[in-house]
Amino acid sequence: MSLDPKDLSTLFTHVDVSSNPSPMQQTIHTEETNALLKRMIELQERQTLLMEEMLQQQVHTQKQRTAELNAWRKAHPELAEKCRLAAEALSKVHADFLGTLANEVDDSADDMIDSEFMLNEFVDRFGPRIAHLNGVLQMLAQLGAPVQATKTNT
Repeated sequence: MSLDPKDLSTLFTHVDVSSNPSPMQQTIHTEETNALLKRMIELQERQTLLMEEMLQQQVHTQKQRTAELNAWRKAHPELAEKCRLAAEALSKVHADFLGTLANEVDDSADDMIDSEFMLNEFVDRFGPRIAHLNGVLQMLAQLGAPVQATKTNT
C-alpha cells in the first residue's frame, strides 16, 4: 500500500518561524505584557490588603480571648491555681501514657504494618484517650497559666 503525495500534504501545516517580529507586533506584545503585569500587581496588592485584614481579625480575636482568660483568672485565682497544679500533675500522666503508647508501637509495629485489624485496634485503644487527654491538658494549662499583661496597641 503506497500513499499518494497529495494525501501527505494534508498532514503538514505551515508554521512561520521568522525570528524578527514586525515593529507593530512588538508594540502589541509589549502593550499586552505591560497590561498583564499591571493587572498582576493590582491583584497582588488586593491580596496583600485581604491578608492584612485577616491578620488584624485574628490578632483582635486572640487579644479578646487573652483578655477573657485573664479576667477569668483574676475572678477565680484559687481555681486558676488548682488548674495549674492539675495541669502539672496531668502532664506527668501524659508523659507516662506517651511512653506506654511508644512501647506498644515498638512492640507491634510489624503487626500493624501487616494487619489493618491490628492498626485499627491500636488506634481505637490509644487514639480517643490521647486526644481527650491532650484537650484536657491544654484547657487546664490555659486556665492555670499566669495572668498576662495585655497591650493596648491597635
